[in-house]
Amino acid sequence: MAGMSKFVESLPEDYGYVVLTGVGSVFVNMWMAINVGRARKQYEVKYPQLYHPEPNHVFNCIQRAHQNTLEGSSTFMFLLLTSGLQYPKCSAAAGAVCLVARIAYAMGYYTGDPEKRRWGGFGHISELVLLGGVVSLAFHQLGWWPCKK
Repeated sequence: MAGMSKFVESLPEDYGYVVLTGVGSVFVNMWMAINVGRARKQYEVKYPQLYHPEPNHVFNCIQRAHQNTLEGSSTFMFLLLTSGLQYPKCSAAAGAVCLVARIAYAMGYYTGDPEKRRWGGFGHISELVLLGGVVSLAFHQLGWWPCKK
């Protein structure tokens, strides 16, 4: 395409799927942030207070679901974007499964029963797929594991 940078042209043909999965991550984060804002109003948790004073309160579960997602966001994006350089479709699919798992995790946590956050546990398998893609990319790039042409 005319006008595209050489960097963009050097990306794998299907890397757009990876980028769209990254955009999906932004929307999942926004959805969780909106839920925390709504819960702040509902449970009257004023800024800068992070948690409701009652232990195991529903607000605390909603806030923790979002906070935990933010804590893992940079790792997820690194794995997604880097693995996608070698395996764009597989990485995008694994990333999408991670996002669905993150939503399941949040929905379980939002019940107020922290044990139900495990509903999203299946996402760890996808994280391992992305990690494998990153390690494979590094091994191929370093010549430790030759690519098949």
